[in-house]
Amino acid sequence: MSKALDGVRVLDFTHVQSGPTCTQLLAWFGADVIKVERPGEGDATRGQLRDIPGVDSLYFTMLNHNKRSITINTKNKKGLAVLDELIKTCDVLVENFAPGALDRMGITWDHIQKLNPRMIVASVKGFGPGPYEDCKVYENVAQCAGGSASTTGMDDGLPMVTGAQIGDSGTGLHLALGIVAALYQRNTTGRGQKVLAPMQDAVLNLCRVKLRDQQRLERTHTLHEYPQYPDGKFGDAVPRAGNASGGGQPGSILKCKGWETDPNAYIYFITQAAAWPAICRVIGEEEWITDEAYATPQARLLHLKPIFRRIEQWTMTKTKFEAMDILNKYDIPCGPILSMKEIAYEPALRETGTVVEVDHPTRGKYLTVGNPIKMSDSPTEVTRSPLLGEHTDEVLAQLGFGAADIAALRAEGAV
Repeated sequence: MSKALDGVRVLDFTHVQSGPTCTQLLAWFGADVIKVERPGEGDATRGQLRDIPGVDSLYFTMLNHNKRSITINTKNKKGLAVLDELIKTCDVLVENFAPGALDRMGITWDHIQKLNPRMIVASVKGFGPGPYEDCKVYENVAQCAGGSASTTGMDDGLPMVTGAQIGDSGTGLHLALGIVAALYQRNTTGRGQKVLAPMQDAVLNLCRVKLRDQQRLERTHTLHEYPQYPDGKFGDAVPRAGNASGGGQPGSILKCKGWETDPNAYIYFITQAAAWPAICRVIGEEEWITDEAYATPQARLLHLKPIFRRIEQWTMTKTKFEAMDILNKYDIPCGPILSMKEIAYEPALRETGTVVEVDHPTRGKYLTVGNPIKMSDSPTEVTRSPLLGEHTDEVLAQLGFGAADIAALRAEGAV
């Protein structure tokens, strides 16, 4: 069966996480992704957070599946000549260098356009045009600058970054969509274009409900769904909301049986209006169904804290999975707090390819996250990440270099 991006060739100039997330997704959809790395060094994450000495780290392997690796010395004239040949034959160039780095290498937009006017050049940067566009940005910086940290954490605590890599991986996902859209538009225009995904912009896109709430706060000076209501005070900016849902359906994380020793023995419980009668019956408070203090969603906003304390009395008598089984029978929205260990060994996630076991020639078998997007006519087979420069000779041969040419390039330190 064919893949969605069969025939698309991607020149992968990315490193660490944001760019490799993007190009790995393209590779999963069938694109031929050629990862360009420095001879002898490669992507910095090959050696970061190693758990096995001398072996590519999980950080690298889990972000570079289904790719080919070629080493090119871009400080060498012949190395740059090889790169030019790749530019001529590729559809997309993806990079997440610091601002201006690609231009300093001589790989300017004008240079690329002369070689291949159909090429799409896609970039991850920390910020878009503006006062900070030349700043270098990492994951947590993006979360702070994009509005996530200021709105995450307990309402009386410090700003908090999230464990989800919304700055790096989140931006990579945005960039992949931009690339696919540019490829589609090229079918009509015949031209390539530049695609930019600033990390600040991507984080803000994922925090749009907080921008919504900022405008509501400015108009009404209160946010009824937030834990500060009705007893606390609101300032002029959206506050941190703890584990409140931040939407029209109040929610909270509640203890389950075993919470004293298990840090993940919790469940997220949402008091959806439609499910309120069922909630009352399950927890043994049927009189709340008609009680004026609890009968309507607006009335319940004044009593959310005692309501959740009472629901928690019930959830503490059940494991999170027992609670899930009971609540789902009544269509009461809820979800268990799953640890990474529980996720890693969940059979259903293995069956769907969301968690995949991969065999690596030096690392052995390890678990990784598979393609989160499932397509009926473009199945994803997750293959291992490449060793450093593993496909250099193969790619050069496809470009028309003979064995003697390749040997000469190696002797001169070009590849």
